[in-house]
Amino acid sequence: MTGHAIETTNLTKSFSGAVAVDRLNLTVDAGEVVGFLGPNGAGKSTTLRMLLGLLRPTSGSAAILGHATGSDFARGHVAYVPGDIALWPQLTGSEAISLLGSLHGSLDEKYRDELIAQFDLDPDKRIRAYSKGNRQKVALIAAFATRADVLLLDEPTSGLDPLMGRAFRDCVIEAQQRGQALLLSSHMLSEIEHLCARVAMIRSGKLIKVADIAELRSRAGMEFEISGEVGDLTGVAGVSDVSALPDGVRVRVTGSPGPLLEALARRNVTSLRTREASLEEIFLSYYDESTSPGS
Repeated sequence: MTGHAIETTNLTKSFSGAVAVDRLNLTVDAGEVVGFLGPNGAGKSTTLRMLLGLLRPTSGSAAILGHATGSDFARGHVAYVPGDIALWPQLTGSEAISLLGSLHGSLDEKYRDELIAQFDLDPDKRIRAYSKGNRQKVALIAAFATRADVLLLDEPTSGLDPLMGRAFRDCVIEAQQRGQALLLSSHMLSEIEHLCARVAMIRSGKLIKVADIAELRSRAGMEFEISGEVGDLTGVAGVSDVSALPDGVRVRVTGSPGPLLEALARRNVTSLRTREASLEEIFLSYYDESTSPGS
């Protein structure tokens, strides 16, 4: 496989003059899981539908494995899981999985059976008898069993309980190890944090940041809670956001914590606790910046 598994170039979509996706440039490579983050209405689902060929771009382009989205080749190499799937109520779970798989072209039947067991799905029940979580399992099993080169996942764990969420994560890791490319849209930032090395953040249709999670963490720094008589730390290199605690201070450190630790070595410290910023905090900080005056 050569080139990018997914590539968009100035991808734009407008509806009645309102811009839903604005000149989006994004790539996902084989064997990569990229998190696609943004609030409701940011343009994530519209982007995924253009990648599927269900919507035509107003301008710009999108490609799957170097082929235009919507082409027979692209459709044959993509599988999709929406967050709210509508299935045929009269079919059994097994029949629905087979039908969804046939839309792609083929299913790995052995892997399908493994997935049915892994997701604890009764395939003989009719869809009308399934809960939302079980309907979601049908969509996930069908998508993963295609072994498609590209997986587009839009809130894929909606309705799943934590145990089945773990089964989903195992499937994502296996797909990545097989060299499949995955674009994962999710509001569950812990899921993104666990599965993705890179994230793309979108707001109001515009891509505001694409970065490695490690890079984002480095930018956000670490939080230190320090107890004792530590005095004024505002002049220490890398230290910011100093706030008082009942028995000490809380500070944020960007870059190396060495200068802070050297300063504390000369002071009366009784305890020291550290905490990395969560992906949610990093995510919100970027969104705050993107809506600040002059941004």
